[in-house]
Amino acid sequence: MTTRLALHDLTKGRSGLTFAIAFGAGGARGLSHIHVIQALDELGIRPVAIGGSSIGAIMGAGMAAGMTGKEIAEYAIETVGSRGALFNRLWSLGPATMRDRLGGFRLGHFNLERIIEAFLPPQVPSDFAELHIPLKVSVTDYYGQAEVVLETGDLRSAVAASAAIPGLFMPVWVNGRVMMDGGIFNPVPYEHLMELADVVIGIDVVGAPEGDGTHAPNRIDSIFGSSQLTMQASIALKLKLHPPHIFLRPSVNRFGVLDFVKAREILQESETVKDELKRAIEALHTVVDA
Repeated sequence: MTTRLALHDLTKGRSGLTFAIAFGAGGARGLSHIHVIQALDELGIRPVAIGGSSIGAIMGAGMAAGMTGKEIAEYAIETVGSRGALFNRLWSLGPATMRDRLGGFRLGHFNLERIIEAFLPPQVPSDFAELHIPLKVSVTDYYGQAEVVLETGDLRSAVAASAAIPGLFMPVWVNGRVMMDGGIFNPVPYEHLMELADVVIGIDVVGAPEGDGTHAPNRIDSIFGSSQLTMQASIALKLKLHPPHIFLRPSVNRFGVLDFVKAREILQESETVKDELKRAIEALHTVVDA
């Protein structure tokens, strides 16, 4: 667990502080974002803006739609936290045509737009304009070689594009462009919020390879592990240049990007991040009010 506090530009009193939060990329590890949402709920803090990349865009959409952390946790456990429920929901896409609807069963051919449609909570609307809190979704324009921030139009296609991990899911067409995983260019997109609130919180759930150093990783682990190292290098540079006011890393390293059926374990192991965020916010209040 890592916490960073930056006390620059905090000049208002406690009652005047506004908050924004950026939920980072990390696949199933992003279920730990739920604790952060619960902490803000318990503190009575409603962000003025939310940013999200990949799984962070999904969690951010739930929060921006008005869902509480408790509601998101219950929904996640009911849908992806049970192997039976997970496959039943996939099967609900239509047994006879599921192969076509998912884009085939070959690696890299799963249609995430269909999956997102089946798994997003009903509270999440179809358009950004219907959200209760402004949401900025980070995606990668593959041929444009750049990050794009989506905040208007079709919300569900934006979320699908942001979460479309290369090698697992098909890219998503957005505004005539080929878009994919927002974590490629921006694993924790907090910088887009820095001018919108007094306190910006960034949550990193990318994780990093773990092991005793005596065994070589297998092919799949090396692919995902190298991606983690690349994203962590990007995050480290951003933190040196301009960190958010609060930066948290829940304990999620031992979980894989697709370990959604381990939802209960992920939530249990990362639970301490809730109190860590509360302490960090109290520390900022103490400095500002002094």
